[in-house]
Amino acid sequence: MSERKNPIYTIQFALLCLSSFLFSASFNMLIPEMPAYLTSLGGAEYKGYIIGLFTLSAGISRPFSGKLTDKIGRIPVMAVGSFVCVLCGLLYPLLTSIAGFLWLRLFHGFSTGFKPTATAAYVADIVPGNRWGEAMGIHGVCFSTGLAIGPAIGSQLTKMFSINAMFYCSSLFALLSIVILMNMKETLVNRKPFRFSMIKINRSEVIEVRVLVAAFITFLAYLSYGIILTVIPDWGVHLGVSNKGLFFMVFTFSSLLIRLISGRLSDKIGRVRIIKVSLIILMVSLGLIGFAKGLTSLMIGSAVYGIATGMLSPALTAWIIDLSHPDHRGKAVATMYIALEAGIGLGAFFAGTLYITDVSMIPTIFYTAGFATFLAFLYLHLFKKNFS
Repeated sequence: MSERKNPIYTIQFALLCLSSFLFSASFNMLIPEMPAYLTSLGGAEYKGYIIGLFTLSAGISRPFSGKLTDKIGRIPVMAVGSFVCVLCGLLYPLLTSIAGFLWLRLFHGFSTGFKPTATAAYVADIVPGNRWGEAMGIHGVCFSTGLAIGPAIGSQLTKMFSINAMFYCSSLFALLSIVILMNMKETLVNRKPFRFSMIKINRSEVIEVRVLVAAFITFLAYLSYGIILTVIPDWGVHLGVSNKGLFFMVFTFSSLLIRLISGRLSDKIGRVRIIKVSLIILMVSLGLIGFAKGLTSLMIGSAVYGIATGMLSPALTAWIIDLSHPDHRGKAVATMYIALEAGIGLGAFFAGTLYITDVSMIPTIFYTAGFATFLAFLYLHLFKKNFS
């Protein structure tokens, strides 16, 4: 199919990117303030659960969102994910016990279990295969901009008003994301009306075996992200960073330009080559973050981390779609996200177990994440030489 007939730059793709920007800003603006908020509730020892529970429910929901994406359509599944964010933003100010907060974090994870799965399938539907890497890079820029701006907005709202103001703003962003989705065209041709029987998942519907290699790499690479989400707010304060969202803003913005370049390169020279280079840079960044002694060195590590993830994410997603069957794109993307959420969740639980208040443990945690990334590179280099 020609690029002229199926260009990337369409109104549907633009609306999708805008919706993703608002969605990512919605849930990520909470991250920098969550550790301190949980501590204020008396639950400092549960910091690892903030991300761990979120990613647990996201991972559990992936088989369901993957199946529903391939059955009832991409847009309804995306809308469900955003609606969860709307509801959670309204409930955080009401559920102020430790147990209530942790249950809400578990429920909130269903948002990212649904929306990104259907989003990736939607991109694959409207963009020609030889430009998937480029499209994932462009979409990643919009999603990452939300990830970068969200924490900065959240921290500023908390400082100027209250943490409840941040929660309500998160809900508003998610609501606007749904409004945009309602103006988009569904791309699934053979849609079926929703039936409760669709919620029943067979073993064959959980994992797309064609993409297991890429999913394993995803799992190992994203252990570090769970660690960063858990300990960076406190590590930054220890090193003299007053705005807890600054680290996230720096690494996200550093990933923006590289996403455009790396996505296009992966279309031309191969996904695996880009992934290998990304993993090397990721190892370096984790070493820099763990070795940081102050604001400047931490921000350098953050910028290098952004370059690594900016290269890695679109190449991995495009590779997953390359390996998958067209009729099972939802399941394939869900498989990747199951691995991603498992990596983030395990990393968060690992960091939360080793670190509660003793900041001297944080460098060791980052060096361990670097070793896990090295194992991902070794696996890809030694045992998967036939992939390109």
